Amino acid sequence: MEIQKFERDVIDSYKKNSSETLEIRMQELIEHIQNEWEISKENLTLSQLKVIANTVIAQETTTLHDELQDLLAQKERIERQIERKRGTFQDSKYRVFDAIEANFDDSSQELKARVHQVKLQSLDLFDMLEEMVESAIIITLEKGQDIDETIREITKDVTYETLSQGALSSIRIRKVISIILHTSIDMAEASPTHAKEILRGSLRGIRSGLVRSLSRFKKQLLYMPQEAKETLFEDEREPLKVDQLFTQVIQECSLETNKSSSQLLSKITSEINYDMQELIELSRETIDVMKERFASSKMLNSKTAKEAKRMGISAWSSAKTAMNSAIQTAKDKIDAK
Repeated sequence: MEIQKFERDVIDSYKKNSSETLEIRMQELIEHIQNEWEISKENLTLSQLKVIANTVIAQETTTLHDELQDLLAQKERIERQIERKRGTFQDSKYRVFDAIEANFDDSSQELKARVHQVKLQSLDLFDMLEEMVESAIIITLEKGQDIDETIREITKDVTYETLSQGALSSIRIRKVISIILHTSIDMAEASPTHAKEILRGSLRGIRSGLVRSLSRFKKQLLYMPQEAKETLFEDEREPLKVDQLFTQVIQECSLETNKSSSQLLSKITSEINYDMQELIELSRETIDVMKERFASSKMLNSKTAKEAKRMGISAWSSAKTAMNSAIQTAKDKIDAK
């Protein structure tokens, strides 16, 4: 038997059936097949059963299928509109900060750094994260001074501010760490003479940013209303084991990069292992707080690229200002003695 002929006959027969109920229509279709094709119910093959099922489903759900397609089209249209508005909204923020920064061109580096912090907290950083980190590292390498510490300061701020703009979920944390680290690895491979400084600064900076984000989250948990706790628990069904997430992303990146970078990542991770203790301890404390707080719960584009480059430059300047301030404070203390 040619299955195509069988299919055409089944479709034609079912379309012409005007019986009142689905059960009767189905029964009459089986009888038609038995009479027309001399095939008993017991002898129907898998292919023939599929034809029957697909035919009945298609005919019985035509209206619902069309309605669903209309709703999906509306949903996708709204999503496109939201995305366009979101881009326009971000562009408007860029223009606002262009105007703000223009009025601070001749101001001190300390004031410019404060403006940069406000900008970090106001823009949607996730969409420009890769370009911003890349730009900041390039500027740092061009300046050629305090590369390790400057990149550490940059990645610390970028990690913290990006995570602060959304729910602190495992998925978001993993994505942010992965984007920053992958970008740093790419830059390290492009600048092998500074590879260790880039990767060391990035790993230390990400760690510091995670510590700061987790400390903030832990404090929020203590004062979070019950309704907010339940919403959070719906989104985050597993405790935030941030130290493990960090280690996992490093391991994943090591497997995806070349041998030289992989060995360097492994070496640096071992060297800064003592720095990890704070993150490990804070992760444990946060998990304990989450368990305690949930115990009583019911449910235990081009414009973006350009702006990212500008943000990268600002990140470098802000990092240098913070470092210089710390160095000057230390010198003042020494001089005072």
